[in-house]
Amino acid sequence: MDKIASALRGILDLGGPVVAVLILTSIITLTVVFYKLWQYRAAGVGRHVELNLAVQAWDRGDKALTERHLSKSRSYLVPVIKMGLNGNSPELSERTDAEAEERFSRLERGLSALDMVAQLAPLMGLFGTVLGMIEAFQKLQSAGSSVDPSLLAGGIWVALLTTAAGLAVAMPTSLILSWLEARMHQERVFTNRVLRTLFAPGHSMVESKQTLHSTDLASHGA
Repeated sequence: MDKIASALRGILDLGGPVVAVLILTSIITLTVVFYKLWQYRAAGVGRHVELNLAVQAWDRGDKALTERHLSKSRSYLVPVIKMGLNGNSPELSERTDAEAEERFSRLERGLSALDMVAQLAPLMGLFGTVLGMIEAFQKLQSAGSSVDPSLLAGGIWVALLTTAAGLAVAMPTSLILSWLEARMHQERVFTNRVLRTLFAPGHSMVESKQTLHSTDLASHGA
């Protein structure tokens, strides 16, 4: 721990306040990422095996099997699906869509903060580099005619340290954000298919076609 603390102090002495802000930002970002991973796991994001089986049973017209699979599912979408089983009206369809979207909104909280970090961290690093370069050239100016090239080189690499720190924070944050957003996109696609199946199950469509066909035959016979 002492070695880590001394290494951090050395980095802070070299990079200045910008690096300190980036380190603090990275700690907050890591906390948000761990929270989102826990939240997704607790909600059962991407784990809809029983729910999918329940919808397939409903599509075939097997209500008993539908209830059995729903009782086994731990998905956050179960209350929405149960609501959709209570009727088949446009109003109920809109209500279930709104309920599903509200649950998506809960799961997407914090993603905007990750997006902000991914965009601002490189700019913060660049800002630190500009400040470092200004300081390096000020030292050269104060040195007068006795300019030491090593003084300029040392000032440049210290200034570039903040850019590297900013990229080190931004790149993994952007990667994790893209993965989380892709998971939510998959959730929306899955939920849309499930809800449309609830309100237009396959067995009902088959029965409607058979009824229509029988009506046509009766009318032709008449």
